[in-house]
Amino acid sequence: MKKIQLGQSDLHVTPICLGTMTFGEQVDEPTAHAILSRSLERGVDFIDTAEMYSVPTRQETYSVTETIIGNWFAANPGARQKLVLATKVAGPLRNTPWVREGVGMTAADIVASCDASLKRLKTETIDLYQIHWPERHVPAFGNIYYDPAKEVTQTPIHEQLETFGKLVKAGKIRAIGLSNETPYGVHEFVRLAEQHGLPRVATVQNVYNLASRGVENGLDETMHRLGVSLLAYSPLAYGLLTGKYDQSGITGPDAPAEARITRYESVRKLRWGRPDALKAARLYNQLARDNGLTPTQLALAFCYTKWQVASTIIGVRTLEQLDEDIDAYGTTLSPEILAEIDKIRWDIRDPAA
Repeated sequence: MKKIQLGQSDLHVTPICLGTMTFGEQVDEPTAHAILSRSLERGVDFIDTAEMYSVPTRQETYSVTETIIGNWFAANPGARQKLVLATKVAGPLRNTPWVREGVGMTAADIVASCDASLKRLKTETIDLYQIHWPERHVPAFGNIYYDPAKEVTQTPIHEQLETFGKLVKAGKIRAIGLSNETPYGVHEFVRLAEQHGLPRVATVQNVYNLASRGVENGLDETMHRLGVSLLAYSPLAYGLLTGKYDQSGITGPDAPAEARITRYESVRKLRWGRPDALKAARLYNQLARDNGLTPTQLALAFCYTKWQVASTIIGVRTLEQLDEDIDAYGTTLSPEILAEIDKIRWDIRDPAA
């Protein structure tokens, strides 16, 4: 896998990133360590995590994922130096008071979160430190309409950037990124960084998959013109695009009991549980089968080969899933298949947006 430069930073990573939000909830620590080791053995040198993981987020498992990764670093001397490590500071309160009290994301909040992540991860530097969701109000996590009446911002973007600048100078982080962002947010972070000599955003981590292509509604142009790289998360739409729910649906006696949408009511209440999301997934999955591909191959090849995507974040529960996802790299989609994908999208537009 050819390395990809992240934005204008000095970070170069593989086009596949190992996501870890299942660690500590669906994946126990020994299995997580095996997945981390196999991923590195297979050449993936990019890991993404977050202070609020695992997911679904609970007070009992808050920050456990970072701790598991830190323990793996301690048990595998030299592994940390081979990897680009990304984590995230949580945005303002989302019914998770155990993460942070209050509605803002102050400079003190950011510094405290960074220091806590460094300690849990057992490392001196975070390579890519991301804002998990914007401090200001934005439509995210399945919401699509911006509502000015919901604005409760407390910490200006300039102040956030100044804080990240201090963390860079202190050697605690190397580069910064955003997540669940909008075109406005990317422009503003870049504008203020350039105007005031502060760290420039290298990446945006947003949902991107066959059933959720909102990135292509303007954010892709913004990122292309500003030199910011996309990290695509949920490329398999929480498993909808693997075909595992095609016959059984997401609930019922035949649904896969250990799969996230089936297992967690909180997930079913989000975009992944929408009837149209499963309807669209079934169409894409059948398109894959009709062309001699597995649904997973089609969905991942779509992300792996799109010009918009720098690195695709894969999340797995087992070594078998990890190998399947990595093996899909190198799969190409013909112009005819891509045209059929666009036809499906025209008929059922981004149901998991």
